[in-house]
Amino acid sequence: MPQEHLDDINRAHMSSIPERQIRCPQCKKDTIYSLDNPFRPFCSERCRLIDLGEWADESFRVPTEDTENPQNQHPSQDEEE
Repeated sequence: MPQEHLDDINRAHMSSIPERQIRCPQCKKDTIYSLDNPFRPFCSERCRLIDLGEWADESFRVPTEDTENPQNQHPSQDEEE
C-alpha cells in the first residue's frame, strides 16, 4: 500500500480524535496530541528518536513466553543431536 494512502487513512482516523494534552512518554513534558504535532505522542523529534534508539538497542522488549527455551537462548549443538 502506498505511503500516501496510509497517510490519508491516518488523517481520516485522526480527524475523529479530539485534540488533547498528554505527557510525552519520553521526557514527561506536556504536549498536544493532534495532527499538528508530527511527532505524536512525543513532544519533539529528539524524544521520538531517543525512544526509537531504546527499542533498537533492546532496552525495551515485548514480553513473550518461550515454552521450549525459557532463557531465550539457542540450543547448543550438543543438545540438537
